[in-house]
Amino acid sequence: MFESLSDRLDSAFKVLRGNNKITELNVAESIKEIRRALVGADVNYKIAKEFTDKVKDKALGSENVLKNVNPGQLMVKIVMDELAELMGGQSVGINTKGSPAVVLVAGLQGSGKTTFCGKLARMLKEQRKLSPLLVACDVYRPAAIDQLTVLGDSIKVPIYKEIENKNPVEIAQNAIKHAKAHGFNVVIVDTAGRLAVDEAMMAEVEAVKKAISPTETLFVVDSMTGQDAVNTAEAFNQRINFDGVVLTKLDGDTRGGAALTIKYTVGKPIKFVSMGEKLDTLDVFYPDRMAQRILGMGDIVSLVEKAQMEFDEEEAKRVEKRIKQNKFDFNDFLGQMQQIKKMGDLKSLIGMIPGVGKALKDAPIDDKALGRVEAIIHSMTPDERGNPDLLNLSRKKRIARGCGQSLEQINLFIKNFHDMRKMMHQMANSPMGKMGLPGMGAPKGGFRR
Repeated sequence: MFESLSDRLDSAFKVLRGNNKITELNVAESIKEIRRALVGADVNYKIAKEFTDKVKDKALGSENVLKNVNPGQLMVKIVMDELAELMGGQSVGINTKGSPAVVLVAGLQGSGKTTFCGKLARMLKEQRKLSPLLVACDVYRPAAIDQLTVLGDSIKVPIYKEIENKNPVEIAQNAIKHAKAHGFNVVIVDTAGRLAVDEAMMAEVEAVKKAISPTETLFVVDSMTGQDAVNTAEAFNQRINFDGVVLTKLDGDTRGGAALTIKYTVGKPIKFVSMGEKLDTLDVFYPDRMAQRILGMGDIVSLVEKAQMEFDEEEAKRVEKRIKQNKFDFNDFLGQMQQIKKMGDLKSLIGMIPGVGKALKDAPIDDKALGRVEAIIHSMTPDERGNPDLLNLSRKKRIARGCGQSLEQINLFIKNFHDMRKMMHQMANSPMGKMGLPGMGAPKGGFRR
């Protein structure tokens, strides 16, 4: 997402990079390109013009104040601040206070609503240590209840469903009673959607909301629908006055206009963003971090937070000790790789590293590469995994047959592994390494400095 917008904004900033001061002329040229970039990203022209007018006023207002600042860098900073403000300014959390807290989830059919319910349940269970209950109130779509059941089973979260009952209001009310009786402290209600906004759907969601008085009402919208997403959000908000927006399918072919303007247009914050079908691909929305990513600055804070959640402190210490002793083997490598996979897809992670995402935007990066490495290691015997020096030519040929890859690929992987192990050993035993080996485990208490 935002790749096209990022490229076009970068071109707009180039107008100023060759200049050593801000002038009305070069600012006007840059502003024109920024406005075109926003409109191209499916941002309403009126909003794009208002946005660029603010940027222009701030840029020209800084002309005599920040004389020693590079004009291109100054424009990037101003645009970043204004983008963050346009998207809401600050992150807004979800309200889970209540006995139980009730989260009502609404949206059109196909927006990713049911999948989001599963993702939210997983997040609340694992990160907030809550005990969620999923409630199936979509009684029309044949596979809706089955889909929610499969999602709940995969994350070990119970589902409340009434197969014979076709009244969503009664199901939601009964689910809350069930939650109170069985100790669930958050109830997530998945409601029915339609292919388009219609009166029957709106009336039903209104009735459910009135009956259960949720502590949080979330509207789920497919970001790939562009400006239509904003229009749909407006229609829903007028009827159910939701508390926040969830943007799904951010990994798809979307221009980003919905994310940029939904807060401005509807007046409600984006609370979560979701990518893909995997249940661990739900993130809290931070406007400032998203603005940095749009401008190619990465999002190192989110990357650190993901690492802190997934990496184990004791495991990190154990691996660091083995690296210092030059005993790091394929078992250790496999364990580290599996922890990295828990953090999300590789392309998304690389995009969070400042400067790297833009440099590698056209590189063929995918999670299948990790799968091929795993296949190589799993084709080794326990002795070979524990002692990489055992791998002679005959063993390499056997491994190649076992994982379906060529001998050349096996040789390249093993060479890269030995080079990496040598480099890590040298770093770990250098003065810098004594402060904590970078990248080999982010302790839950934070990174070493």
